[in-house]
Amino acid sequence: MKNRVVITGLGVVAPNGVTINEFNYAIQNGVSGIRHQPDLEALGFSCQIAGKPELSKERIEEYFTPLEIRNLDSTGIVYGVIAAMDAWKDAGLAIQDNDTPDWDSGTIFGTGTSGIDKFRWAINKIDELQIRKLGSTVVSQTMASAVSAFISGKIGLGNQVTTNSSACATGTESIILAYERIKSGQAKRMLAGSTSDSGPYIWGGFDAMKVCTFKHNDDPQKGSRPMSATASGFVPGSGAGAMVLESLESALARNAKIYAEVLGGHVNSGGQRGLGTMTAPNPIAVQRCITKAVADSGIKAENIEVVNGHITATIKDALEIENWKIALNRTAENFPYINSLKGMIGHCISAAGSIETVASVLQLHEGFIFPNINCEDVNPEITELINEDKIPQAMIKKQFSILAKASFGFGDVNACLILKKYE
Repeated sequence: MKNRVVITGLGVVAPNGVTINEFNYAIQNGVSGIRHQPDLEALGFSCQIAGKPELSKERIEEYFTPLEIRNLDSTGIVYGVIAAMDAWKDAGLAIQDNDTPDWDSGTIFGTGTSGIDKFRWAINKIDELQIRKLGSTVVSQTMASAVSAFISGKIGLGNQVTTNSSACATGTESIILAYERIKSGQAKRMLAGSTSDSGPYIWGGFDAMKVCTFKHNDDPQKGSRPMSATASGFVPGSGAGAMVLESLESALARNAKIYAEVLGGHVNSGGQRGLGTMTAPNPIAVQRCITKAVADSGIKAENIEVVNGHITATIKDALEIENWKIALNRTAENFPYINSLKGMIGHCISAAGSIETVASVLQLHEGFIFPNINCEDVNPEITELINEDKIPQAMIKKQFSILAKASFGFGDVNACLILKKYE
């Protein structure tokens, strides 16, 4: 028998809010977290703006011991641990201080890289022939699974503990993998999410590829423009999103708050065949990922009322909407509402899917559709596909039942998730 899976806890560290309350207010009111970054300007980046969470020293000290903080140089671990522990607490779950791990709970918490600043520091030490000064924390911060290992140790997780990595699809994929583990009965609850480091060593490669905007360095909050005719590339971002997924039986047994139900999902790849490349998704694979997710959920495509897209503010925005339109078999008139959070926070790379899914869950739970910002001049290639009123530019208060969330990543990988309001 397959378990039903629900979401009982949320946590977020985003450029426009580092608690659920701050983030919820920001997305409802179109608050941007994009700011000028002096270090990027000093280093000669073309794009000198980014979305970077702002955490106080005091907040970080709530989650890490003085010994951990002394040598900690990984923003991704900091963001991920705070988001995950906030989600655990939001779910009403205690942290057991005993010798026995929680065999029923685990985590799948993704990232693209880990501790890139620590890595740079360690490489310099080695090149300076100072290997004896590396200390004992380089490996624990730079191994790919560092964030899930930190989370597991702090909570005492005894089920599967791992880190997935699928470029910009990482966050959405982590939720699908956690959902499948609970559905199959291998775990009662899983902490799912993803994180991404901040800074020039993460974002430099994208700047070199000329996929980031350079036209808004003096007007940062206008820089990220998904679905806009004047979109000129994405704005890099960072942070973490986390959620507790749990079997419905377990959630009901402990009278937990239930935000939403995960109905199903699908992950696939276009194999870099057809129009798919290392950096561009194969449209056939994208459409197949969406249709498979809908089928896995046991709903009909016509039941989807809101789409939270990947939509990055590049020339591919219109193609993504065309893929959704084909996969859902919709006309311009009956296309679902569609929004993109990247206008407010930028593209948070491996953290994008998890932060955006937290926003999706909040929309379902509280009955609103957050506004798209910076697309007052909607791209005419998009209005040829769908009616402009399907792209809300002001927050809509509306109770609705089913939302589709998708993310697409370098390597031609895709992930699509179907969420339902729990009633």
